[in-house]
Amino acid sequence: MAAQLVLSGIGQGSIYALVALGMTILFRVTTIVNFAHGELFMAGAFVIYALLRWGVPYPLAMLGAIVFLFALGNAVERGLMRPLAGAPHISLAMMTVALSYLLRGAVRFVWGGNVRSLPPLFSFAPVEVSGVIIDAEDLVIILSAAALLAVFFVLMRYSQLGKYAQAVTDSARGAALVGINVPAFHCLMWGVAAVVAAVASILVAPETMLYPDMGARVLLRAFAAMTLGGFGSLAGAVVGGLLMGVIEQLAGGYVSTAMIDIASYIVIIAVLLLRPAGLFGRPEVVRV
Repeated sequence: MAAQLVLSGIGQGSIYALVALGMTILFRVTTIVNFAHGELFMAGAFVIYALLRWGVPYPLAMLGAIVFLFALGNAVERGLMRPLAGAPHISLAMMTVALSYLLRGAVRFVWGGNVRSLPPLFSFAPVEVSGVIIDAEDLVIILSAAALLAVFFVLMRYSQLGKYAQAVTDSARGAALVGINVPAFHCLMWGVAAVVAAVASILVAPETMLYPDMGARVLLRAFAAMTLGGFGSLAGAVVGGLLMGVIEQLAGGYVSTAMIDIASYIVIIAVLLLRPAGLFGRPEVVRV
C-alpha cells in the first residue's frame, strides 16, 4: 500500500511541481509571488477547450494555448504590474490576487460554472510492476517537469539570459545602468512563466475536470511546494511539489482522507516554524 501511495503522490506532486516551477521562475527575477498563476493554468486549459470546440486540431490548440498565455503574461506585466513599479510588495501581491479573481470571473461569465472535460492527450495503458500500478500519464508529467527543470537550470546557470536574470534580481537599477532593459526583461519573464502554466495545463487538464476554480486548488499546493523547497530555488520547486504530493497521499491513506485538503496548510506552517528558508533556500544574511 505504501509503495502505491508514494507513486500516486509523485504523480500528483508532479502537477504541483510544474505549477510551482512557473511561479519560481517569475519570483527569481521579480521577487513577486504570482497568486494568479493558478488562474493562468486554468486559462490555458479553457483556451484549449475553446479552440477544440471551434474545430481546431489538438496540436494547434495546444500551440494556441502557449501563444495566448505568453501574450497574456506580457499584457499583465505591461498593463497591471509595470504601473506599480516601485510600489510596496504588498501592492504587487494584491494586484495578482485581484487578477486571479478577474480571470476566474471572466471564465465563469463565458462558460458558467459547469464542469467540462478535454479529450485524453495520451492513450497509454497503466503499467503494473510487482502489484504496483504506474500510470503512464503521470510518468509523462514527471518527465516533463524534470525536462523543464533541466532546461531552466541550464538557462539560468550558463546562458546570457541567466546572467541578465541574476543582474536584475541583485539590482534592477544597476542592471539598467549597464544597458539591460529591465521592464522588457520583466515582460519576457512574465510571458515565460505563463508559458510554463500553459504547458502544465496541456499535460494535466486532459486528466482532470475543467471548471473556473480549478486553479485555486493547484495554486495552494504549488505555494506549499515553493515554501517547502525554498523560494527562488528551481530544484526546490520540483522537489517540494513531489514531496507535497507524497505527503498528501500518505496522510490521506494512513490518517484520514480529510488530511488531503489540509496537508498543504500544515506543511506551510511547519516549514515557516522549523526551516523558514525551505529545503533548498538560503537564509537571508543582513549586515549591520
